[in-house]
Amino acid sequence: MPELIFKLRNVPDDEVEEVHALLKENNINYYETSAGNWGVSMPALWLKTDEQLLEAKQLLREYQEQRAIRVKAEYEQDKAAGKNRTLLDEIKEKPLRFFTYVAIIILLIYLPIKLFVGLVS
Repeated sequence: MPELIFKLRNVPDDEVEEVHALLKENNINYYETSAGNWGVSMPALWLKTDEQLLEAKQLLREYQEQRAIRVKAEYEQDKAAGKNRTLLDEIKEKPLRFFTYVAIIILLIYLPIKLFVGLVS
């Protein structure tokens, strides 16, 4: 019976590639399902049989622990070098888009309140 070993929804492409390589290197017999045409199915990696389930789960657990340490170190390194983008950087880069979004948000908040106050009075 197929066994779910790794969900792929919202997983970065580089992580998916690394997981594929890890499973292939260790001769884990798996297959991948997509999110489907409408994106409502579950994209995931599945074992064809449960014979390698414990081995696959252990490999993935170790991989995720190592990846978390590596990604956190990369983040801290980028932060120290000033490479991380902030909200202020985004505003400086595209101020018109930012202020357009703010105006739309204010309008979406104002209109229902105005309508409600008009109905109550």
